[in-house]
Amino acid sequence: MACALLMLDRRFRPSGIASLRLLTGLLLGGAGYVGYFVCVAFAVQLAGAAVPPVIVGTMPVFLAIIGNRRDRSVAWRALALPLLLTVAGVAIVNIAALRDINAAGMPSIGLGILASMAALAIWIVYGLVNAAVMRSADAPDGLQWTGLQGIGAAVGSLALLPLTSLAGVNTLPAADLYRFAAWALIMGLAGSWLATWCWVVASRRLPLALSAQLIVAETVFGLAYGFAFEGRWPSFFEAFGAIVQFAGVCSAIAVFSRQVQSVRPVIAELRSQAHPETIG
Repeated sequence: MACALLMLDRRFRPSGIASLRLLTGLLLGGAGYVGYFVCVAFAVQLAGAAVPPVIVGTMPVFLAIIGNRRDRSVAWRALALPLLLTVAGVAIVNIAALRDINAAGMPSIGLGILASMAALAIWIVYGLVNAAVMRSADAPDGLQWTGLQGIGAAVGSLALLPLTSLAGVNTLPAADLYRFAAWALIMGLAGSWLATWCWVVASRRLPLALSAQLIVAETVFGLAYGFAFEGRWPSFFEAFGAIVQFAGVCSAIAVFSRQVQSVRPVIAELRSQAHPETIG
């Protein structure tokens, strides 16, 4: 609804975009939001709260590997440490929960793992396609591309309505309904629309191998919100794992920053050769 209202302004309308790309944007919105979250929800329901974060948490690593294999942004040796830190951080954060898993008491854990892998695959495809569109020569405007994905997410959400149960809504107190509506609005505008626009901008400006690793921030912030909700401090493993993940992101930024610094003199030399009259 927010995307539709924003499109009353010309700046937000997906005008001048080819029909095939329009369809791509709608599918990205439907799959990247509805498909992904449905898979995650079933994964948690079937396999518990411990397994899905470990599987889905490897997404920045897989996406960075695929992105660097495609673009060759940096040397693999330089990328190894950030990726290893990310994997280690994800494992450490979830080590306590994984240790307490009772697989015998969860006959559906296999289906939960499959749902987690499906969610992982959806997000990897989303990241690759979105980056390919935004780094193309005829890339659409970021605001328009974000709004288009929002419409796709809305269509996908409508398809789920027949499967939901709204029978208990009338029994809820008015205060609970208002609170629910307020959080839905906040999450829709900030957690979805604004976050998608930021990701679109990052996909245009950064190599996929770097922007993929920055998604680790989602895990770290998610942990912080969870601790605040539960009213507790993180355990040793949770805090140490989050620090290791943050260190992985910092090392990745350092790797790509060195790459830019090494390339910049070459670019300046090429420009000076192309326009010698600008020297001095």
